[in-house]
Amino acid sequence: MSQATLDPRDWRACVAPMLDWTDRHCRVFHRQLSRHARLYTEMITTGAIIHGQMHRFLEYSEQEHPVALQLGGSEPDDLAQCARIAQQMGYDEVNLNCGCPSERVQRGAFGACLMNEATLVADCVKAMVDATGGDARMPITVKHRIGIDQIESYDYVRDFVGTVAAAGCQVFIVHARNAWLKGLSPKENREIPPLRYEFVHQLKRDFPHLIIVINGGLATNDQCLAQLQPGAVLPNVALDGVMVGRAAYHTPWMMAEWDHLFFGEAPREGYTREMAEAAIVDYTAAEMVRTQGLAHGEVRWPQVMRHVLGLYNGLPGARRWRQVWSDHKLKHHAVHEVMALAHQRPARAEAAEA
Repeated sequence: MSQATLDPRDWRACVAPMLDWTDRHCRVFHRQLSRHARLYTEMITTGAIIHGQMHRFLEYSEQEHPVALQLGGSEPDDLAQCARIAQQMGYDEVNLNCGCPSERVQRGAFGACLMNEATLVADCVKAMVDATGGDARMPITVKHRIGIDQIESYDYVRDFVGTVAAAGCQVFIVHARNAWLKGLSPKENREIPPLRYEFVHQLKRDFPHLIIVINGGLATNDQCLAQLQPGAVLPNVALDGVMVGRAAYHTPWMMAEWDHLFFGEAPREGYTREMAEAAIVDYTAAEMVRTQGLAHGEVRWPQVMRHVLGLYNGLPGARRWRQVWSDHKLKHHAVHEVMALAHQRPARAEAAEA
């Protein structure tokens, strides 16, 4: 069963799935900055969902929509079961990870090594599409690299996309680097293999009916916008969307412009960093009350606020503000009290002005 036609505008700007970072608290914070950005969970393995504490891994807040679940796995039946669970829980997308190069993931026979098994990936996609009835409200998508190890031929990624698309996948999120399965750490895999944006644009030219989103090395809004311009890399070719990872996490205020730049909304006049901070602090206080006494789910404010530390990057006073929010001696203080401390002016600055 194929999926219904999707709207490429839904993938115009996305925040990448990042292990240990894009948890539900991080996603709520990012939602304060953009109403329309597509947010992704950190990669969750099928085993963790089927055999672990399912709700601990899959719980999310309604305000996170549109939110996508990224799965790690390579067994079609397990992926189908997880896709059905995601559908029942109201996720907006299920994304299959075919790009992670870590050795731990390789031992599980999924991640980037799946690019060597395009037919298996197609079987996985078809199983998930069939399990969810081709529901356009929760499409099945794939995130992958442009190649593996020393395979640097465009034909390799073209054939992978063609095979998987035939199984019903309409959205491909392409990290524009090879994945080196041996000899490089995951961090080095994000930096050493060269970026080949032209491969991603070539995919859009060869598969104009597919939604192609580019990922890798995008650090500013100007760089992102350039990727979406017709003819930016290849004549008469424009990509459908961008996915930003570490830049969105470390300099999150860039996202405050996304609704205007990527989704056509009027500029968000008067919205400030302080307002975004106050919103996530209010959320944190509510979560601390809601989860109080839960054996494995009690929320402490450092769990949430660690995701916010880049909010004032580049501004005067940002270092001291981060120091306050990172001070574990304050972890038993009320979160609103810590926010007030973070914005107190140092005594020496007040004395200098006196």
